[in-house]
Amino acid sequence: MEVHDYVRILQARWKIIAVVTIVAVLAALTVSLLTTPQYEAKTRLFVSTTSGASVQEIYQGNLFSQQRVASYTELLAGTTLAQRALDELGITDITPGELAARVTASSTPDTVLIDTALTDESPERARDLANALSDEFVVMARELETPESGGEPTARVVVEQYAATPSTPVVPKTSRNVALGLAVGLLLGIALAVLRDRLDNTVKDRNTIEEIAGTGVVGVIPMEKARHEEPAITFADSNSGDAEAYRELRTNLQFLEVDNPPRVLVFTSSVPTEGKTTTAINTALVLAEAGKPVVLVEADLRRPRVSKYLGVLGDAGLSTVLAHQASLDAVLQSTRFDSLWVLAAGALPPNPSELLGSAQTEEVVTDLRSRFDYVVIDAPPLLPVTDAAILTRIADGALLIARYGKTTRDQFGRAIGNLKAVDATLLGTILTMVPTKGRGASYEYRYYYDAERTHAAGAAPKQAVENPAVPGPAIDPPAPPRHALGNGRKLTGPVAPAGRHSEENHQPLESWPAVHTPPRPATGSAPDSGEQG
Repeated sequence: MEVHDYVRILQARWKIIAVVTIVAVLAALTVSLLTTPQYEAKTRLFVSTTSGASVQEIYQGNLFSQQRVASYTELLAGTTLAQRALDELGITDITPGELAARVTASSTPDTVLIDTALTDESPERARDLANALSDEFVVMARELETPESGGEPTARVVVEQYAATPSTPVVPKTSRNVALGLAVGLLLGIALAVLRDRLDNTVKDRNTIEEIAGTGVVGVIPMEKARHEEPAITFADSNSGDAEAYRELRTNLQFLEVDNPPRVLVFTSSVPTEGKTTTAINTALVLAEAGKPVVLVEADLRRPRVSKYLGVLGDAGLSTVLAHQASLDAVLQSTRFDSLWVLAAGALPPNPSELLGSAQTEEVVTDLRSRFDYVVIDAPPLLPVTDAAILTRIADGALLIARYGKTTRDQFGRAIGNLKAVDATLLGTILTMVPTKGRGASYEYRYYYDAERTHAAGAAPKQAVENPAVPGPAIDPPAPPRHALGNGRKLTGPVAPAGRHSEENHQPLESWPAVHTPPRPATGSAPDSGEQG
């Protein structure tokens, strides 16, 4: 990894680093606050030998004292001296072993000085124990250095400096612990961020998608919170980031095959909640914005959402036509958007795959191709069911949706494999819900021109009252629901299971109004939480 890779990881996963650092600092602070304060008292001992008459004797005596210092430091931390100090002070709540563990003795090389330090919870008792320990060691050293036959000891120890009462504890060192926690937290946070980035197997960039799919990315759709409330974009007066991204997608679709551009497009994904329905709806809308007659087919016969999002009737549609219970003209619906028609899913059938794989489906698609410039098909995900692969065989190709940071490389690769298994054409891929800030942020088109904005504002009321434009004269315009379907004739067959008419935005076919303009809801329905379509 290079430096810019680490910078990218820090920018993308700074929250992980911040959380780990805060936790480490809080842990260090908590440990410091819960630790019992310890006070340290220090004394200094001086070791000497009997002075000699000559320089040689003095030198040898000095070497002897330095050798004794090394031995005395071991005796100062022993339990024998600790017992004598405890007996001197009459302390019984501490054992000699515990006291010896609190004592440290050290000496500076080539000197005859010994520094002792003793810690205790009480500053006064630490002072008393340190002084008693030094006094008792002076006596012990005299006893050890005095010959059995009597006479002067070969070495003597004196207390050069007694302990004073310590004013501040040496444990805990709160500042040091917090600084150490900060440093450790930063290191652990960075390590965790790098590890998380290395283990992240979701698709987040063009290179990864193109490497897996073997085809180009035709669109990158940024995340827009507004799509959670209203999935359909009103392109006539919208210059939002995702609106411009769909316009770029429209341009890319026109150049997929210059001589024979695809007109029947299947929109699918690897798994649910990747934004395929919202992408299909807005792609159909952006194609219709260019004045092209477009039909949006709700071919997800398991979990239909198009009719709900666009506010059209959904109880009669594709499944009704495939079951030979109604003609195509009877169930095509115009929408509140110019040049856009919808073929709803209809009643949910018990056998969607078999229904979509029938010869009647191919006839319906062929008929729609002859009527409209573009046929946009919203199909189910590829991994749970085979419906999308079946539909792609009779279409010009599929556009595979991948959701930023959610679709894994394995899921995406398996979806590609499912298309290849049936020899279906993959036209390209679309990366959806790309963040507008941070790592992987898409370019957000936020440019405005006063003239365009004024023109859009003035044209909006007119667009609200105009009837939808019909397809051009080169193709037969679809007829809206006819009164023949409202004469009380009830549709029969296995396609309409009981309880279907109770769902939102769906009514029995015989209750459809016998007018040429379909009902238009006051507001659109919002998508389910957790999915932009």
